[in-house]
Amino acid sequence: MRLLRVGICLLIAFSVLAFGTVEIWSESILEAGAALLFLWWAILICRNREIETHWSPVYWPLLAFLGIAALQLAFGATAYPFLTGVALLKISACSLLFFLIGEAFHTPRDLRFLTWFLMCFAFGVAVFGIAQNFTSHYVLYWYRPLTNGGNPFGPYVNRNDFAGLMELLAPIGLSLVLFRGVRTEQMPFVGILTVVPIAALLLTGSRGGIVSFVFEIGVLALVVYVARSQKSQMVPFAIVLLVALLAVGWLGTNRILDRFSSHADELTANRRVTMLKGTWHVFLAHPLFGSGLGTLVAVYPRYETYYDGKIVNHAHNDYAEALAETGVAGAICGLAFFLLWLREARMRLAREQTLFSKAIHAAGITASAGMAVHSLVDFNLHIPANGLVFLGMIALSTAPVLERKKHAPIRRGSYTTSGIDFGSDPSS
Repeated sequence: MRLLRVGICLLIAFSVLAFGTVEIWSESILEAGAALLFLWWAILICRNREIETHWSPVYWPLLAFLGIAALQLAFGATAYPFLTGVALLKISACSLLFFLIGEAFHTPRDLRFLTWFLMCFAFGVAVFGIAQNFTSHYVLYWYRPLTNGGNPFGPYVNRNDFAGLMELLAPIGLSLVLFRGVRTEQMPFVGILTVVPIAALLLTGSRGGIVSFVFEIGVLALVVYVARSQKSQMVPFAIVLLVALLAVGWLGTNRILDRFSSHADELTANRRVTMLKGTWHVFLAHPLFGSGLGTLVAVYPRYETYYDGKIVNHAHNDYAEALAETGVAGAICGLAFFLLWLREARMRLAREQTLFSKAIHAAGITASAGMAVHSLVDFNLHIPANGLVFLGMIALSTAPVLERKKHAPIRRGSYTTSGIDFGSDPSS
């Protein structure tokens, strides 16, 4: 399983660093990599019958959603079969990796490895994004200019998508600090790994990202209340947030305020409303099964209510776009996925467990909730890298509960340490 775990982490890193995996070459590598890792897992299962399969109820609605897209292709119920096939491959690859994350990371050691990898990776990408932001304008990796416009941050063409990535990863460190999920001597290191991604998120000036992050802080407070955690460390948690704000102030508050108030590269509120109206008209024309997964860019011009000469690739609302492309059937799958996830995550959070276990469950819930809010005004889930990390955080929120070790009581006539009997007392 070690090779499987390393492969998953490498694919996650690749999907982010390859411009968010929005180009054909990177999408092909992600899909081929997911297929190969799934094949390797199947080989391991066949060779070792003792390996258990950890099935989650949230897989069912996801499979049903993929089935809808497959039926659209099979019966020609899509306005553009090629686009539906491409979208189906991308979602299938992310879904396979979602399943494999649940299979490969379920022991305390595995989950700690994944947690530290995600925190360190978030820190590295955040440092890269901040450095590029101050040393390079409209050029990715200091060498690739943007020919079709955009406002880049880090490896992403769109700073809003980068903010979405940071809001998915930052809650890991925040939760570990809040719930004391790591040893005391590791707290400063976790704080550093958390401060920089938060600062990078704020530096993007993404309104949707910043509002979603503030919402995540509220979700964490609610999780502390629901979990009835009396050992939460609010002071270190507040210090991390304060240091992040101070870091942003040191790096340049004016730049953030200018971006936050500027509408040069943002859709106006009126344009967003017209896009939602056009997307709603697409749904009304295909209410049951939608126009076809991934086809909004092709069918939207026929239903748009306002023309400004620009191509509408996405509705800037993941829910409206999914409704238009998959209809009521897709909406039912999405609602079932959300409700089952909420039930599974709450059940795990409420159980007696280690502080680290509670922290990672809280982090998964917080990150997923933040992305759910951001998806109301953006299309982060249509960026394969962000969609994959989102599913990874869903997997983290529904990961196995790591129970506290029970120490056996010391019996008269024997010496015990951590429940291990070392033999009878010779003096008895």
